[in-house]
Amino acid sequence: MRSPRVVKPLIGISCCTKQFGVFGMPNHAASDTYVKATDEVIGGVPVLLPANGPMADIETLLDRLDGIILTGSRSNVQPALYDGPPHAEGTWEDPARDGITLPLIRAAVCRGVPLLAICRGFQELNVALGGSLHQRLQDLPDRFDHSTPMQPSARLRQGKAHAVRITPGGWLHKLAGATEIAVNSLHNQGINRLAPGLAVEAVAPDGTIEAVRVVASSEGPCLGHAVGVQWHPEYDWRTDAVSRAIFDQFGHVVRGYAEVQRLGGVSIAAD
Repeated sequence: MRSPRVVKPLIGISCCTKQFGVFGMPNHAASDTYVKATDEVIGGVPVLLPANGPMADIETLLDRLDGIILTGSRSNVQPALYDGPPHAEGTWEDPARDGITLPLIRAAVCRGVPLLAICRGFQELNVALGGSLHQRLQDLPDRFDHSTPMQPSARLRQGKAHAVRITPGGWLHKLAGATEIAVNSLHNQGINRLAPGLAVEAVAPDGTIEAVRVVASSEGPCLGHAVGVQWHPEYDWRTDAVSRAIFDQFGHVVRGYAEVQRLGGVSIAAD
């Protein structure tokens, strides 16, 4: 007997290069929070994308992936990629990650592959499409400190830190059903010059852009669902309705993309 089964979408999750073990061996790593959100909310198969810079085969990845999650990280996008001044001494960078994520973003937007960008990924999205970054929001006179609270308790570190004003009629407004929500805040950097083709979806009380949607690329109008948030919905989707909705919607979008692009609307059966 052949029984029908659902073929889950493949979700690429961007990795960072990190050193582990007593000898500091380089590893490719992504937080378990993104894997759990993919498994339990999106309903996809998580595929970790190594930070292998120019060795990454972007077209092959996009031939196979049904969606991409760009993760948060302690590292920051290299300033040379947006004509910014050098980082302050001690700032973490990850050139190998930049080497895959930025071209991956541009190619995914052009193809219409669904994209969800979170924290560092949100900043990568802006830089990849031609925007720039503030390197330390807390040093600017008109901004407050958005950085990670130095608390041993994960509940306090990841708790709601401030409100954001949501753009009426936009993607996030339709998802949240509100014009203001509370979010966590664990970042130093933020959008300075907004990239062409990005629409603002939410703003913090100090004017920091907190959510965006891609509406166009260099090739023309955006063909797919490509959005980004500066906060971390993967931390609290079990308790926060908007965080859950972000991943629920992304799951709906990637399943539709997989069916249209790869399955052609025909169910797959397997033994």
